[in-house]
Amino acid sequence: MIERDLTVSNRLGLHARATAKLVQTLSQFRSNCTLTAKGREVNAKSIMGVMLLAAGQGTQVKLRVEGEDEQAAADAAQALFDRRFDEDS
Repeated sequence: MIERDLTVSNRLGLHARATAKLVQTLSQFRSNCTLTAKGREVNAKSIMGVMLLAAGQGTQVKLRVEGEDEQAAADAAQALFDRRFDEDS
């Protein structure tokens, strides 16, 4: 199992477009993926689940990935957060 603390740094936070990118990215992997923020844990492959976190800019989230391709999934999610979901210049 891999756990990473990530910060939502894009200006609009985990809004619909950013959430869709995250879900689309993680859905390519077999591993189970969860996000935890504000005391709530959700399936990171569920658009509705991730949207329920209402994670705005600056929110700390914990990504937990477990499965056969966990390293690749965690790295892909980390890269997306690091790139600010390709939204901010």
